[in-house]
Amino acid sequence: MSTTPKPLLILTALHESHVQAAIVCARMHGLQMKIRSGGHDYEGISYVSEVPFFILDMFNLRKINVDAQTETAWVQAGATLGEVYYRIAEKSKVHGFPAGVCPTVGVGGHFSGGGYGNMMRKYGLSVDNIIDAQMVDVNGRLLDRKSMGEDLFWAITGGGGASFGVVLAYKIKIVRVPEVVTVFLVRRTLEQNATDVVYRWQQVAHKLDEDLFIRLVLDVVNGSQSDGKTIRATFRALFLGDSARLLSVMKSSFPELGLVQSDCIEMTWLESVLYWTEFPIGNLEENDGVAVPALTFNPYGGKMGQVPATATPFPHRAGNLWKIQYATNWNQDGKEQANHHIELTRKLYNYMTPFVSKNPREAFLNYRDLDLGINHNGKESYLEGKVYGIKYFKGNFKRLVQIKTKVDPGNFFRNEQSIPVFP
Repeated sequence: MSTTPKPLLILTALHESHVQAAIVCARMHGLQMKIRSGGHDYEGISYVSEVPFFILDMFNLRKINVDAQTETAWVQAGATLGEVYYRIAEKSKVHGFPAGVCPTVGVGGHFSGGGYGNMMRKYGLSVDNIIDAQMVDVNGRLLDRKSMGEDLFWAITGGGGASFGVVLAYKIKIVRVPEVVTVFLVRRTLEQNATDVVYRWQQVAHKLDEDLFIRLVLDVVNGSQSDGKTIRATFRALFLGDSARLLSVMKSSFPELGLVQSDCIEMTWLESVLYWTEFPIGNLEENDGVAVPALTFNPYGGKMGQVPATATPFPHRAGNLWKIQYATNWNQDGKEQANHHIELTRKLYNYMTPFVSKNPREAFLNYRDLDLGINHNGKESYLEGKVYGIKYFKGNFKRLVQIKTKVDPGNFFRNEQSIPVFP
């Protein structure tokens, strides 16, 4: 993609009227607008474009109002997930919210694309717990759920907000969590019987008690031999309960892992957020991995299998065992190094083709990947959009296009993977 290296300007909105003015001015001058909340988009499409553009930065729209009595909160799009968790914990020791495990992610993109985390087996996705929203449409009107209508509200709770308008805030249902939760991190290499333990995890992870979420990460690390490498399986868990009940569940459902009391750490739900982020807490081991692709498996089951595929634009529900993320981290500089690691990741992704969903091979909007297709927003926009749109949204893509065509027929809100309009 040939890109202009810099935006013409960055507009940091301080008030909803700034967003309204930005839309009106951008339409008047024919400028493309890219919307940034947390800046965690894997492809960075808030920052680049093929045409003159500016960034609407939501960074300063970050108010969070929690009402523990009604178990709801209004959260502005520029807030981060960590801020949301902290403000909830300030008001209540027995409430949390099901969203991502990385606290620096922005609410706007995370919520509008679906949003999932380590409570999804218990409470589903972030969008399964959204009850209202405020947004500005292409005409500069300020809308809530009632005035925007159920179709548009449905679209911005999993279909990506940036295709339909500028979402200012979401009203969420906060959920119950126990005062004490338990976490653990257990690692096994090939030499420590990782193959058998992973095989068993695949059989049971989606069937476990819905209070238990065990993420599996497979990566390559330095082995015990001086020049050798080995495969490592890391099992990281959140259990909504104390360690005694967790050990009982594991003994009956997943004894192969060999979990013992000393593996378990009891803490508050808010502390568990830090534990999952690998901020210094307790005695976490250093990551001694090497720069090769890693596979992260997030198990489904529980609530994920109970919500209909059409309830929100996010369609990946019953029938899926887990969501896989393919990722590589490296420290070296330079384009050559970057291309090397990206190609390795692509090879692994392609290798997995026979073992994952088919027709289409499903993908998650919040794990954005321009390899799935790029929309140039020209005459072929609908056909280009259908290529990635079916993978992200399956049968919900058509409804998203219908809504887009109705609320933004001129395709003002567009990016390299936005929802297109009907031709």
